[in-house]
Amino acid sequence: MALKMPDADEGVLARRAEIVSALRAIVPGEGVIDKAAEMLPYESDGLTAYRQPPMVVVLPETTEQVSRVLRYCHEHRIKVVPRGAGTSLSGGALPLKDGVLLGLGKFKRIREIDFDNRCAIVEPGVTNLAISEAVANRGFYYAPDPSSQIACTIGGNVAENSGGVHCLKYGMTTNNVLGCEMVLMTGEILRIGGKAAESAGYDLMGIVTGSEGLLGVITEVTVRILRRPETARAMMVGFGEVEEAGRCVAQIIGAGIIPGGMEMMDKPAIHAAEAFVHAGYPLDVEALLIIELDGPGVEVDELIQRVERIARTCGATTLQISNSEDERLLFWAGRKAAFPAVGRISPDYLCMDGTIPRAKLPEALARIRSLSETYGLGVANVFHAGDGNLHPLILYDANKPGEMERAEKFGADILRVCVELGGVLTGEHGVGVEKRDLMGDMFTEVDLNQQQRLKCAFDEEGLLNPGKVFPTLCRCAELGRVHVHGGRLAFPDIPRF
Repeated sequence: MALKMPDADEGVLARRAEIVSALRAIVPGEGVIDKAAEMLPYESDGLTAYRQPPMVVVLPETTEQVSRVLRYCHEHRIKVVPRGAGTSLSGGALPLKDGVLLGLGKFKRIREIDFDNRCAIVEPGVTNLAISEAVANRGFYYAPDPSSQIACTIGGNVAENSGGVHCLKYGMTTNNVLGCEMVLMTGEILRIGGKAAESAGYDLMGIVTGSEGLLGVITEVTVRILRRPETARAMMVGFGEVEEAGRCVAQIIGAGIIPGGMEMMDKPAIHAAEAFVHAGYPLDVEALLIIELDGPGVEVDELIQRVERIARTCGATTLQISNSEDERLLFWAGRKAAFPAVGRISPDYLCMDGTIPRAKLPEALARIRSLSETYGLGVANVFHAGDGNLHPLILYDANKPGEMERAEKFGADILRVCVELGGVLTGEHGVGVEKRDLMGDMFTEVDLNQQQRLKCAFDEEGLLNPGKVFPTLCRCAELGRVHVHGGRLAFPDIPRF
């Protein structure tokens, strides 16, 4: 069902030809795309249920070009949506009918690798995996590893504060980024942080990381690179009950053991992943934990024994330990491919992203099962169990009338459960358009006003990525008139397919 976007600025649309001409003067050659058919690949991001063609696409190659594009748009009050690889799962890169889509796909150089200072300077279009591949010959890697790491870019990772299966021990993007170059909506170029581990003054990198393209356009990122652990071994542990697996997770962390990664899948996800990857997953269990221990060999051997004792105490029915690097990677291959694997068993699915306290994991899973029965829709659970980041995959068929709407309501209720249990609306996918109407369930009006004042400090006209994160976005002078009613405002402004 297609719904209207917010009313477009007809004055801007009337000047489209003039705007395209001005952008071509800044980014010559093939750097501007304005034909409808050629802009189709940009009409949505990974949350493909929402689509909207942009007014025009511009693909700059240099920081100076980005600065000139933003300065022009600021002077002429034209909205801008920054975009990386488009793998966002929250609609964060959804274009606007009257806006410029600013693609960073041509920023794909690794500018410097500094092994002495254990960092790399890369452009935002460099893929997550490419960083690790570039430093692998010296025994280094980049720790955050989202499941989409082969395609997602570091600029998007910074925008969404992405995590991955190893974020439990090594942190999210925010823990692994040291600095950036960023262009403001006015065209000003800022350099924040650098190679040093700490910077004086306010933690601006902490503000920029996870800001979802609302504060500026990142054109360079300095990331921390780490030495690969001496030893890494994975355990595959099956349980007859999901709640038993949840208790195992809590007890491992409670024992002071911090695995390199600890992931969980329930039965539907296990069967889908095994049929897709053939990783050797047990099919007679209700839940599967993949636990990786890394460090010096002696330490890893000891930790494996401790984790095995805990798992047996919690009721583990199967337990397998990797005996080679190939086997360890195979254990992870199924988990990494879980999202596309589920796509083989359902015409459509909605991937949710919320976080809860680890101790609440059994209760959260029980409530998700109950909601599944209420809405009459299947769900496959895949998540970062160690830090409580849930990724329920709601199964539906968009061709059946009403199913998508039920899936959206089901997803919203899952996120409300996360908040009720002491968690948050997003762990790594961002708010975007998917969760913006739920912000009032988590934040008060005062909270949202303060967050918007921060945006105003960077983008006082609200031209950067409008329509994302905030249920109602006001200019600085209007902040006293922001009203959010329990996150239940009606926003019939997004086209859905």
